[in-house]
Amino acid sequence: MWRSPSVRLAPAGTEVDRSARILVTGASGMVGGALARRLQADGYSNVLAPTRRELPLDDLAAVISYFERHRPDHVFMVAAKVGGIAANMADPAGFLADNLRLTLNLFEAARRFPTKKNLFLGSSCIYPRQSPQPMKEEYLLEGPLEPTNEGYALAKIAGLRLAQGYWHQEGLVTICPMPCNMYGTGDHFSFERAHVLSSLVRRFVDAQASGAEEVVVWGTGAARREFMHVDDLVDCMLFLMEHYESPDIINVGPGVDVSIRELAESIAAAVGYTGRLAWDASKPDGMPRKCVDASKLAALGFRPRVTLREGIHRTIAEYRATRSGHETGSSS
Repeated sequence: MWRSPSVRLAPAGTEVDRSARILVTGASGMVGGALARRLQADGYSNVLAPTRRELPLDDLAAVISYFERHRPDHVFMVAAKVGGIAANMADPAGFLADNLRLTLNLFEAARRFPTKKNLFLGSSCIYPRQSPQPMKEEYLLEGPLEPTNEGYALAKIAGLRLAQGYWHQEGLVTICPMPCNMYGTGDHFSFERAHVLSSLVRRFVDAQASGAEEVVVWGTGAARREFMHVDDLVDCMLFLMEHYESPDIINVGPGVDVSIRELAESIAAAVGYTGRLAWDASKPDGMPRKCVDASKLAALGFRPRVTLREGIHRTIAEYRATRSGHETGSSS
C-alpha cells in the first residue's frame, strides 16, 4: 500500500511571489490558456507559456534544455493529450503513451533543476468505473477503470504517483488536484476532440441554425457527469498553490452532477432548438456516474462560482461567435 504523510497546510496567507518564474505547460489549450491569462492579468511578471515548438514536451533533451535556460520556480503541469469518448476509444495507446511521456519528461526536468512547488493536474477519470458515489480520494485503485478512457486514466495515475514518489524521495513538492469534467472558454468544438458539453453545444447550435429536425446523441443519456467551468478551475488551482501542501490528491468540483439527458435537454432549451432529441444506445455511455466528493476542498474554503446554467449560456455564445467568424472568413 502506498503510504502518504498527513496533510500539511501552507501557512495562512502564503502567496506565490509575483516575480517568480512560473511555467505553464499546455498554454494553447483550454486550461493552460485560461491559467496563463489569469496569471498575467493578476500581475505575475515572469509567466512562461511556451508553444509546442518552443517546448516539445515529448523530447526529454528539449525539456531539460528549457529548464536549464529558464529555471522555473513553479510548474503548472497542465499539458495533456485530451479528447472525448470517441477519441479515447480510437487511440487508447496514444492517450497512454503520449501523456506518460510528457509527464515523465517534466518530472525529470523538475528533479534535475529543483522547483519550489508544482501542480500536476489530474482527472476524476482515475477512479474505478464502479466507484461508490460521490468519489472520495481514498477510492483510488479500488477497482477496474472505465475501459473507454483507461489509457488516459493510467497516465494520470502514473503522474500522481511520480509526484508522490519524488516528494518522498527528493522533497520535490507537487500538489495533485483531481478535477471533474471541465468545459469553457478555449475548449475544442470539433467532434473528434470535444468534451461532452462542448460537443452538445455544437450539435444543437448547428441543428438550430440549419433547421435540422433531429439531433442524435451517443448513449442512453443515463450516465451522470459533474461539470466545472475552466474559470473556476483556474481559481482553484491558484488557491491550492497558496493554501494546500500535501502529496495526497485532492478532488475539485461542485459536488453536483446531472444526467447526460438532462444536460442535453438544458443545452437544447438554451439554444432554442425545438426539434427531436434521439439517443443512439448502440454507442457507449462510458462510466455510469462520475461525481467527486469535494469536501476536503470545501473545508479549505474554496467553492466554485460559475453555475452550470451560466456556463452553458457562455459556451453557446462562444461557439456562436466562433461559428460566425468561420462563416465570415469563408465568404470573404
